[in-house]
Amino acid sequence: MFRTKFAAVAAATALALSLAACGSDSSDDTAAPATTMTTGAPMATTGAPSSAAPMSGQFGAGCAAVPTDPANPGSFNAMAKVPVASAASGNPLLSTLVGVVKQANLVDTLNNASDITVFAPTNDAFNKIPMADLGKVTADPKLLKSVLTYHVVSGKLSPEQLAGTHKTMQGTDLTVTGSGTSFTVNGNSMVVCGNVQTANAVVYIVDTVLMPKS
Repeated sequence: MFRTKFAAVAAATALALSLAACGSDSSDDTAAPATTMTTGAPMATTGAPSSAAPMSGQFGAGCAAVPTDPANPGSFNAMAKVPVASAASGNPLLSTLVGVVKQANLVDTLNNASDITVFAPTNDAFNKIPMADLGKVTADPKLLKSVLTYHVVSGKLSPEQLAGTHKTMQGTDLTVTGSGTSFTVNGNSMVVCGNVQTANAVVYIVDTVLMPKS
C-alpha cells in the first residue's frame, strides 16, 4: 500500500518538480546550512545557471539506466543544467525520491542550496524498506524530513573527496568508505551511479536508504 502511495505521489509531482526551478515553492522550510550543515544556520542560495555545462566522470553500473539523449530531462547533460531537486525529477531511477522530497516540502531547500552533495536512493532502495517502517516514516512529516536531510552533506564532493565522515544537513554524521569507483555509505549502501553533476550539487545514487541514528 505504501509503495503504491509512493508511485502515485511521484507521478503526480513530477511535473511540479520540473517547474520548481522557475517558480517558488510555497513551503516554509528553513534554509539549509552553508558549511556545517547543522540545523539553523542559513545556506547560501543560488539560481539555476541557464548554461551550466555537463561534466564527465560518472561511474557505476546504475548509470546505464540514465537516458543518453541530451534532450531528455533525465540525461546527465540535462541534469547538469538545473538544480538538484529539479534534476532528479527527470531521472527514472529516482521517481520515488522525487515524490517524498515534494511530500516533505524540501524542493526549494534543495534547489536553493549552494554546493552540496546528495546521496540519492533509487526506487529499489525504497522498496527494500519493510512496509511497516516505510509507513511510519511517510506518516510522520518530521521523521520524513529528518531521513531525507540525512542524505545531504555540505560541499560538492568529488570521488577523491568522498571517503570519510561528513556532517549531514540533518545534523548527524554519515561515513563513506572506498576509493576509485567503489564506495559504500554507512557500511551497507552502495553507490551505483556516482559523480552525477547538477547546477548546485553532486549526486551519488545509492541502493539503500540511509537512516540517521536515533
